[in-house]
Amino acid sequence: MKKICAIITGFMLLFAALRSLPVAHADEDVPLSQGQTIYVAAYSHIYAGNRELPMLLTVTLSIRNTDIRQPITITKVDYYGTNGEFLRKYADHPVTLRPLESTRYIIPQKDKTGGAGANFLVEWKSGNPANPPLVESIMIGAEGQQGISFTSRGQVITKVNK
Repeated sequence: MKKICAIITGFMLLFAALRSLPVAHADEDVPLSQGQTIYVAAYSHIYAGNRELPMLLTVTLSIRNTDIRQPITITKVDYYGTNGEFLRKYADHPVTLRPLESTRYIIPQKDKTGGAGANFLVEWKSGNPANPPLVESIMIGAEGQQGISFTSRGQVITKVNK
């Protein structure tokens, strides 16, 4: 029962965090692109308490096509560890997302290979200029009566503009 309460608390915290995110308005100038490489921070565990004990987390990488007209193609989803070492390739083949479609990749809670400084590199492209996708990681975990959840938004590190 305590674990269920902790999980529910974690989901409530996640919901509250997502509601506080800034909202884009239709009148804002949205730069279109035909592709980008996006860096996304992820945390397979964080440290808590006086003894800095690791709390293992489940990581969900979410990729959402925000364009209402153009499909985009995800060409790379690679996972790296704290020291920058390549750990895993998640996209074995290109994945096309239709307008407003989403996909996700999951690092299980028991997988702590990435460490507290893990990250993803995501590459996408489009045949026509499109709104860039929303790429973020969502971390959630529960231990005893303590639950935690938080998000990390991706950051563009290279662009393809035509």
